[in-house]
Amino acid sequence: MNKQKYITKLDKIDELTQAEREKLAPVGAKFAFRTNDYYNSLINWDDPADPIRRIVIPDVEELDEGGRLDASHEESYTMAQGLQHKYTYTALLLVNDVCGGYCRFCFRKRLFMNSADEVPRDVSEGLEYIRRNSNLNNILLTGGDPLLLSTDRLEKVIRELRSIDHVKIIRIGSKIPAFNPYRIINDPGLTQMLGKYSDDDRKIYLMAHFNHPRELTRQARQAMTTLMKAGVVTVNQTPLLKGVNDDPGVLGELFNELAYIGVPPYYLFQCRPTMGNKMFSIPLEKGFEIFEQARMLCSGTAKRARFVMSHATGKLEIVGRTSDHVYIRYHRAADPQKKARFMVYKSNPEAYWLDDYDEVISDYSIDHPYRCYGPE
Repeated sequence: MNKQKYITKLDKIDELTQAEREKLAPVGAKFAFRTNDYYNSLINWDDPADPIRRIVIPDVEELDEGGRLDASHEESYTMAQGLQHKYTYTALLLVNDVCGGYCRFCFRKRLFMNSADEVPRDVSEGLEYIRRNSNLNNILLTGGDPLLLSTDRLEKVIRELRSIDHVKIIRIGSKIPAFNPYRIINDPGLTQMLGKYSDDDRKIYLMAHFNHPRELTRQARQAMTTLMKAGVVTVNQTPLLKGVNDDPGVLGELFNELAYIGVPPYYLFQCRPTMGNKMFSIPLEKGFEIFEQARMLCSGTAKRARFVMSHATGKLEIVGRTSDHVYIRYHRAADPQKKARFMVYKSNPEAYWLDDYDEVISDYSIDHPYRCYGPE
């Protein structure tokens, strides 16, 4: 099973009945579908609620009303085609509009629709923007999945970034280690290339996307070890997903298994209110409780994740709650005046997003007169 067959049509999924395919056809017509042989082999097809199936196989609940295609207003931070600059020291470069599979909860599913034109075939405009902005020391390559690019094409982008002195960290956001680890295992040229540009002074980070412990197969672990041996720094991030990892035992197991193989948990995201994602959403305060219960099952090395939401105004960390209040701070902010701002809101058990809370009861902002030389 080393060479994977990618599947983009539901009628090619033999495990689905004809009735299921017909029922899911309207979902496939609205939102793109893609999976592969390897990932399908992880699904327990006898269980309709199987979490791996839920990640990649369409569901009629995706047609429920609500949400926006651009839930975090990424368009407002787009400074060149495919280049987003939201935080002072970090920019995001969209380098691909295809993934190894399409997560049903994807917050950028708009990129895979017929009318999408956000991802350029030529990223030179974005690279030029990065060259002109010397504050940018941290670049995230994303999409789509950068590791689906050919090794030569990906190297061209990384080589250009390494020619820019002020770019110190290159991050690659990828679910390929979960969707198709053979992409890494079977291409030694890929890991050699990444190792070449991940030197002593300027590292490459792989931001993996494992959502459930069952994705951490023998092949996935081998892929992550191969990357680490090449000198790539690895971490993991996942959204909190109803029916996938919203059980504290499952989430705690995911955190622990990642720590065991040297891939620290980095972020746990509140599911964004993207169109079609309602079926995965959990109230924010309940999510915080699940997060803390999961962390209680972990040692220090496994409990390093932060529970955050990627709001239009910045990355907000949920830091605590009482029976009456919830406590939130800006982990990163688009507006420099909001950096590290700490806010207290009246508890709202029905809130899913910052916009669902009433005005701030109390807040505190820290002056920051010193320039930060590290990544935000």
